[in-house]
Formats: sequence, C-alpha cells, structure tokens
Amino acid sequence: MENSLIKISFKELIKEISGEAKEFPKYTTQIINLANQNAQGTRPRVVGQLSELIVKCPHKEYHKWKAWYLQQQPKAIDDATKKIFSMVEELKKAINQIDEKMVKKWVEDLVIGKTFIGLKFQEGIIKRIAKLKKLPYRLANPREESKGIDGFIGHIPISIKPITYKTKNMLSEKIEVKIIYYDKKKDGIMIDISELE
Repeated sequence: MENSLIKISFKELIKEISGEAKEFPKYTTQIINLANQNAQGTRPRVVGQLSELIVKCPHKEYHKWKAWYLQQQPKAIDDATKKIFSMVEELKKAINQIDEKMVKKWVEDLVIGKTFIGLKFQEGIIKRIAKLKKLPYRLANPREESKGIDGFIGHIPISIKPITYKTKNMLSEKIEVKIIYYDKKKDGIMIDISELE
C-alpha cells in the first residue's frame, strides 16, 4: 500500500506556484525578517492590502499577478525595501556592540531574572491590586492552590489567569473564585479586575 501522505516544503510549494524559488545566504532572512518587524516595511500602508489585491487581480497566473501588482503599487517594493534596509543598517550597528559580556548579561537576565519574574508575577499582580484596594493579601497554600486559588485579597480568594483563558470554552477546570485576567503586552501587563468590582 502506498503512503497517502505527501509532504511539500514551502520552498517547493513556492516553486510550484511561481516557477521560481529565491535563494538567500544562511541567517540573512532571519535578520531581514527582524528588520521588517521593527521597520514595519510590509504593512498594508506601505505595500497595500495584499489579501484584497490578490482577490481584485483579474489574473490567476503568478507572473501576470506580479506585473499587475507592480502596476497597481508602483512604489511599494522600493518603499518597503528602503524602510527595511534602513533598519538592517541599524541592526548592523547594534550587532557591532554585542560582545560576550553583553551576551552573558542577556542570558542571566533571561534565565534567572525573567524566568523568576515570569513564574512569580502572579504575586506582583496580587500585591498591586491589594495595594490599590488598601487590603491585606496573602498567597495561597498548596491545599488552596489545588482548588485553583492563587491568593487572597482581603478575605476574597482569587485566581490569576491569562486573558486567553476566557476563550477556552472546553476547560474541564471549574474555578469557583473571583478571576483576575491579565494580558501580557510588550511593555507590561494589563490587568482586568472587573470581577472584584
């Protein structure tokens, strides 16, 4: 019996559709990707809303799509390139500042600092809310933790959960306490204390 599963790499898929697969030296696409994330060079305001443009395009062949797109967005590729290349230049400057000492500092911060904070930030949330409410707090003991309690603000048992917890409908866990939801942002944590109001 023949195997009914076929694997096609993205590179092969691109070649099948476009007839070409561009080659890049090792690590370069990771750096360009990082530069693009920072520069936001391929956002719709720069290159157009691609999902809409592909639907709008009257052609189904890759080469015709390419010609049509370049006619519709004549400056887009150059504008995106300039934004991203400018950021690549900034990254080159940053790379030249990195030495072993800095890498060690970064590793310590990640492995020791951020991991500890990541695992202990629930305590920070409880402390902050207790301070705002002008109430005492305490962390849960192991028996209370087994019931889904992370701590107490005043006499109120609470559980700290990520905002994504709200969307998980099929949860078998049933928590009978007030839930404080948090959403990790780039620069901190947004906390929803509406259940305590």
